[in-house]
Amino acid sequence: MLHQIAKPILVAAALCLGGVQAAAQTEVTRYIPGSTPEGVTYYLPQTALKITVIASRVTVKPGDFKDYAQRYLRLGNVTQAEKTTWKIDKVYITPYGVPDTSKVYSIPLRKKTIAPLVGLTKDGIITSINIEGVEDEMPKVPEINTLEQSTLKPRDYMTEEILYAGSQSKMAELTANEIYDIRESRSALSKGEADNMPKDGEQLKLMINQLNTQEEALLQLFKGTQESETKTYTLHFLPKGEATKQILFRFSEELGLVDKTNLAGAPVYIDIKDKKTVPEEVVNPKLKKAELEAVRYNVPSQVDVKIYDRERTLVNVITPMGQFGKTEILSSELFNKRISTQVTFYSTTGALKRVVDATGGE
Repeated sequence: MLHQIAKPILVAAALCLGGVQAAAQTEVTRYIPGSTPEGVTYYLPQTALKITVIASRVTVKPGDFKDYAQRYLRLGNVTQAEKTTWKIDKVYITPYGVPDTSKVYSIPLRKKTIAPLVGLTKDGIITSINIEGVEDEMPKVPEINTLEQSTLKPRDYMTEEILYAGSQSKMAELTANEIYDIRESRSALSKGEADNMPKDGEQLKLMINQLNTQEEALLQLFKGTQESETKTYTLHFLPKGEATKQILFRFSEELGLVDKTNLAGAPVYIDIKDKKTVPEEVVNPKLKKAELEAVRYNVPSQVDVKIYDRERTLVNVITPMGQFGKTEILSSELFNKRISTQVTFYSTTGALKRVVDATGGE
């Protein structure tokens, strides 16, 4: 039976079992639904990857008077058509554990078993024996979602003469003249030559800021506007084995991150390479019964994970993974009547974190 709650828990695998023999040991069996005796069922984890992609967008929109920017204001290279450009700023990889359904075991409730307290995550991954377990804390990865756009409305700064001009060309000409008048007024204020000079510096600063805002709003009609956005995408990837140039997602300069089946985007690849830091597991069919019933844990191998596109490597990390490497056993002698061993495991990989006997030795 699988115990699931919202945080790591301790499960007593036997309660009030009186008259237990002094040499009794903890037994662990492979879990078989429907036939495994009642007990504490636990998983070893396989290591999944949380992939955080931070991307930014810039959208440039042309102004209503773009065709007159050079004629009236001598502005060259102004935006003539709306254009959106996305780019990837940063990619983060965060490993975490998920239950490995091929590695599920059970500690049966038997009279001859000195069953320990077993710590489980909410998904049933083992975190500890005979001590409270702690689920691995995932590193905090920044999630940025911002939108910056101009809030100015150029029409609010147009004079009545501009608004009632008979043609767009005339409106552009009058708007350009207004911009020149604003610049002249600002220059006079800065030099102290204005007809109505403010009484103090604070009022002068306020008047100049107002003129700057008016100029910026009217210039948008010629130069256009720019909108900026930063967005965080989160993906999850579970490596089943080594992989080379596997498409993780696609990325479009016009659309941003898209599904890997969307050919509108260029592919972003992931490579998974086992560095084989652990010898390959050799299954011995002649294992003794005591070994078959021992507590299992993972010895993860170091794995090289690289995410990249056609032009550059976006992120490259080396991290241990539970599904690579091998499975080992803890001797049942560690959990008998004479010894109360405390064991903790990494919930991300299933590896041993710490083993402490009853005397406090490691």
